[in-house]
Amino acid sequence: MSIKADGSELAPARVVALVDSEADLIHVRQLLRAEAVRAGLGLVDQTKLVTAGSELARNILVYATGSRGEVTVERASDGERQGVRAAFSDEGPGIEDVEAAMRDGFSTRGSLGLGLPGSKRLVDELTITSAKGSGTRVTIVKWRR
Repeated sequence: MSIKADGSELAPARVVALVDSEADLIHVRQLLRAEAVRAGLGLVDQTKLVTAGSELARNILVYATGSRGEVTVERASDGERQGVRAAFSDEGPGIEDVEAAMRDGFSTRGSLGLGLPGSKRLVDELTITSAKGSGTRVTIVKWRR
């Protein structure tokens, strides 16, 4: 895993991690948890963020085969709220039908098809930018309550 941090050494404002192996999933979870703690999220919201992020990082390994992915974790603020934003991107084959992929039970690999819609339920915001042949970027935000 390769990590680049922008900001101070103790509490980076933004951390970028490459995802290209199973071992990297553990590091992504640790980064998400650490930033959630720094942002003041409660334990339940920390767990929701880490669970959603873990699923999205795993999707990079499963669906973007032959392409490394990248996760950017940073503090989020909209002026009134504080939280954590994480963006998961890859240069894989992309998602042909994003709307279908967001429905429970939809799968292109024979899974239960709960990953993307389940991740959306765990966070406050989830956006996907993808098209067949152009990679995928999923951004999630969890706000402090």
